[in-house]
Amino acid sequence: MKKGYGALNVGLTQRFTVVDRLRARYPVTILCQTFEVHRSSYRHWQTSVNEPDGKRVTKRSQVMEARNASGGSAGTRSIASIVTRDPGVKMGRWLAGKLMTELGIASCQIPAHKYKRGGNEHVEIPNHLDRQFAVTAPDHVWCGDVTYIWTGKCWAYLAVVLDLFARKPVGWAMSTSPDSALTVKALQMAREMRGRPTGVMFHSDSNNAGVSFYYHSVCRFTRLM
Repeated sequence: MKKGYGALNVGLTQRFTVVDRLRARYPVTILCQTFEVHRSSYRHWQTSVNEPDGKRVTKRSQVMEARNASGGSAGTRSIASIVTRDPGVKMGRWLAGKLMTELGIASCQIPAHKYKRGGNEHVEIPNHLDRQFAVTAPDHVWCGDVTYIWTGKCWAYLAVVLDLFARKPVGWAMSTSPDSALTVKALQMAREMRGRPTGVMFHSDSNNAGVSFYYHSVCRFTRLM
């Protein structure tokens, strides 16, 4: 048994594990001699496995708190930096990584957002509103914009139509693509919810990566402007 096991070239932890599994059938002293480990070392390993390390439990908790505080984006270096802000607490990048592995967590970095190229769709639109936000009646001026939200797996795009008089949303839509289909849905919802009003001035952010063109084309289609 000793000869066959020695050919495997395994570490101390694996040897201790085998001794622990066989100790019900063979004396521990003989097993330790067979696998060339000190009995005292085996006893120490056995104690550390069976009894949780209070300090390590505390450090795991600190790592989890730091990770949650970062929204899941912190890596080993950031977590070590956050944890060691408390006086007397020591933790390096290597230990932070090891504890993260034990906890089964990893850094979830949010990728930088970039709008996809939309060809030559962006056009300059005259600003008829000209910052005249004091609207006297509903359904005279609507405003719209598109924003992006990280869902944890991909970017989602939310198009919102706001009635400037009521200062509340009257239409919205969400999609994984910031295209005309998204803005059509938001404006169509607003149009139906507000009883298909006519003569509505529509204002959108002309600097929003070509999104203003989508709204402009939809407004022409629905004859709101």
